[in-house]
Order: sequence, then C-alpha cells, then structure tokens
Amino acid sequence: MHKTLKPNTAGLGLRRALMDPLADLPDGALDFMEVAPENWINLGGRLKKQFRQFSERYPIHLHGLSLNIGGVAPLDEELLQAIKAFMDEHHCPIYTEHLTYCGDDGHLYDLMPIPFTEEAVKHVAARVKRVQDVLGQRIALENASYYCAPDQQMSESEFINAVLAEADCDLLLDVNNIYVNSINHHYDPYQFLASLPLHKARYIHIAGHYDEAEDLRVDTHGADVIDPVWDILRAAYQHCGPLPTLLERDFNFPAVEELLAEVDMIRSYQTAFNPSEKVAQ
Repeated sequence: MHKTLKPNTAGLGLRRALMDPLADLPDGALDFMEVAPENWINLGGRLKKQFRQFSERYPIHLHGLSLNIGGVAPLDEELLQAIKAFMDEHHCPIYTEHLTYCGDDGHLYDLMPIPFTEEAVKHVAARVKRVQDVLGQRIALENASYYCAPDQQMSESEFINAVLAEADCDLLLDVNNIYVNSINHHYDPYQFLASLPLHKARYIHIAGHYDEAEDLRVDTHGADVIDPVWDILRAAYQHCGPLPTLLERDFNFPAVEELLAEVDMIRSYQTAFNPSEKVAQ
C-alpha cells in the first residue's frame, strides 16, 4: 500500500534528549516527527509511555539505520518484522533507509558507501524488493553522504537512478548530503540535483554539517543549516514541489526555540514556492 505524505509539512527528528523539551509544544509547532525505529522498538516503561504520547499526537516517519540495505549478509528478517509491527502499531506512513551498507559479520556502526556497479544495483534492488514485500508498501532510499567511492564504474547519480528503477522504490532527497558531496567530490550541486530521479522523490531531509577543511565537509547533523543548503532546498522545491521536509539534528542541541525557528524556515520556503516556477521533469 502506497501511503500518501502531506506536502507543505515540516518536521523534526525525535531524539531521547529532546523528549522532555518537546513534550509541551503548542499545537501546530510541528507537523510530524521522525525516528530511527531501531532506537524505539524495544522500549518499555516510562520511555514507551512517553513515545506513545508523541505517536498519538504526531505522524511518525521512520528512517532506518541498520537494515544494511547494501550489505552482503542476509537481511535481518527479525528486525524487518519488528519494523513492520512498529509501523502498524504507530500508524507510520513511511519507511526510509540509507543507500549504504552498515554490516559485515556484525554491525559497523557507520554508513559505508556501496560500490557504484551494475552488480551492486541488482543486489541492492533485490533486497529493497524483499523489504517492500514484507512491509507491504514502497520505501524510499536516501542519497547518502560518502567520503570515498570504491570500485566506481558509474557516477553517483547514475547509480541512484539505476537502483530506484530496478527496485521500483522512491527517493528520500537529502539536500545537505548533496551539498556535502559536492564539496568533497567536486561537482555542481544543482546539476547533480537535476540528474536525480526527482519524479520519485517523496520526502526531503535538511541538516547541518561540519567544516573539517576547505575541501572536506562532514555530515554530522550537529549544527545549524547554512545558506547554501537552504538554497538547494529552494531548488529542490522548484523541481519537486514542497514535499514534506524534515530538519535533522542528532546532537549539540540548541534551545528548542532555535530548532523550531529552523522548522519555520522550512515552512517559509514551502510557502514561497510558486507552482509556475516548477521545473519540468
């Protein structure tokens, strides 16, 4: 079943450190929240009760961390079934994953780049199809940040296009990852954006990053969003329309008012979108 996400909506990632500060937000401050299901599936006691209060108030979007969609080990069917049960319990409208791998005889606790090869396209697509069969709906894969490209036989955008076509799945468009990769791998972010299968985009992420060096950016989700990334978000809306958009913040949390100001910035870009300026696909 293809569940519909509402456009012109803006959300924030729910982290445990934010549970108390976000508990008493006024109505309308957020349209949805996002969580990594692995961090919440086995909750009990007070945390489970707190989470239920959020899921009863907001749509909960799921962004997986450890399904290892590009890995060679068999898919974790137990985790997959637990994710399905969690989605059903909390009526989650979407599940997304990183177009990466994160396991090799155990969990690597990092998101590693998949080789951009035809073999990898078919391997990943088969795994995505299995995930979609179990969940009973299409999933979306995120264009990931990466710092090396092992065994690269096609470009990053060619690889993303091929995987989404072969798997018949959707795109989670991360505009900060486009910016980070454009610096690290020396390409034009707007040309890259236009090269993606944007007709498959269902959902957008935006975040901050760390400037390690003049030619190296690290995707941390630990800082404010910078102007060039906001500019890419505006360009994304011109291509895709004002899709539901999430502010990612994983640590180094400012005051809630500052986070909500960035969420409101997303809304301002959505409100300013002019359908007549939409780029034809």
